[in-house]
Amino acid sequence: MTRKDSIAAGFDSARNYEQAARIQRIAATELARRIAAGMRLHAPRRILEIGCGTGFLTRELRRLFPHAHITATDIAPGMLQRLAHRMPDDGQLVLRRMDGEAPDLTGPFDLICSSLAMQWFADRKAALAALAGLLAPGGHMALATLCAGSFRQWRAAYRAVDRTCPMADYPPCATLQAEWPDCGAGLWDEAELIDTPASPLAFVRELRAIGATHTDSPHTAGLRRVMAAAGAGDAPFAVSYHVAYGQFHRAPWPGVFVTGTDTDVGKTVASAALVRAWNAAYWKPLQSGTDDAPSDSTSLRHLTGLDATRLYPPAASFGASLSPEDAARQAHARIDPARIALPHHDPSAGPVVVEGAGGVFVPIAPDYLMIDLMARLALPVVLVARSTLGTINHTLLSLAALRARGLHVAGVILNGPPESVGRDAIMRHGQVRILAQFPPMTPMGPEAVAQLATLLPPWRDIMQS
Repeated sequence: MTRKDSIAAGFDSARNYEQAARIQRIAATELARRIAAGMRLHAPRRILEIGCGTGFLTRELRRLFPHAHITATDIAPGMLQRLAHRMPDDGQLVLRRMDGEAPDLTGPFDLICSSLAMQWFADRKAALAALAGLLAPGGHMALATLCAGSFRQWRAAYRAVDRTCPMADYPPCATLQAEWPDCGAGLWDEAELIDTPASPLAFVRELRAIGATHTDSPHTAGLRRVMAAAGAGDAPFAVSYHVAYGQFHRAPWPGVFVTGTDTDVGKTVASAALVRAWNAAYWKPLQSGTDDAPSDSTSLRHLTGLDATRLYPPAASFGASLSPEDAARQAHARIDPARIALPHHDPSAGPVVVEGAGGVFVPIAPDYLMIDLMARLALPVVLVARSTLGTINHTLLSLAALRARGLHVAGVILNGPPESVGRDAIMRHGQVRILAQFPPMTPMGPEAVAQLATLLPPWRDIMQS
């Protein structure tokens, strides 16, 4: 019997799963809440669920998205039969036996989700990449899985009697974070759930009742001693489940988001050089300051000679040289982030260079900052910084903010006189690649941009990294 057959057989036999799976029900309900919050503006039309079990999450998905087509999959045929019994008249539900690590269907799906199935995967990173490939551009993945710290009381009982616990070693969130695919941006966080079985023996019986019987480690003798150790003491017996919740957003098209450590740090020149080096399209979502100078889109077209069909118009433009939020207010307007429409770009036409306004925390609207738009687009980020004194602090703070939102940083472009000490400090402490160091060039025109473009790595290098 293969490992996958063993896992499937355990869950096939779990006839009392619904009654015993308390933690699984709680985790699925919480994951559904997070899905609802993350997709409140755009309800998914096609959903793929991995490891549906008896349908804790499936039923929540149907409640949230009554018109969606749901493909619910599981490795265990018995689980699919139990779900079919609980949702017998759902014409928009398809049940399919499938190994979530080796999806054998075609997308695209607007939402791919899974609750407490991924801990059974042998190769999470490869599985996530395969699933992300089934997402539609702009699609979401929402996942829950066990992570480090789970069952610590039970593991302690094994140590107390000098036995090896056969339970798997689950990864910390930092490991999960590093396994996200490179076609978007994702973030994990964890929560601790405490279960209080009636006794250690009840805990063992409930694991069997939910079908969680497979282990990759050999069983060891002495279970009675383990249970005695787990039940010793005056405190009630409890078991901790550390559940990691992950949300991933696939980018709508290939490209990068150019942001800066400050305003007037050289983002437009850097964007022009990237456009020239990669033969990319360009989009400035929000433009302000046109009363004082030509728009960045106009400047970029002058610097690159970019064809007008590859220069996408801003979603909003304002005259005052202020943050988008304040510039809009001065124009007696208000930016609605939900109405920032993405340009219709063909992914096969190459990358898009998206240029932000100011830095990562520049306000766009009440409770909405530039970094929120960056997270929505889920593109790798190019951070533009000055090369002079003070850049280390500004650059490291910006990098920390970007990574705290799960955004991948493609690299940093330094503008100004070469300064090796600051450059090396940013690379060392920021754990980031310096894409290029742009020296001062006068005059700044098309010829200068063409020279700067030669300093940048090719697009295929960015994609591979």
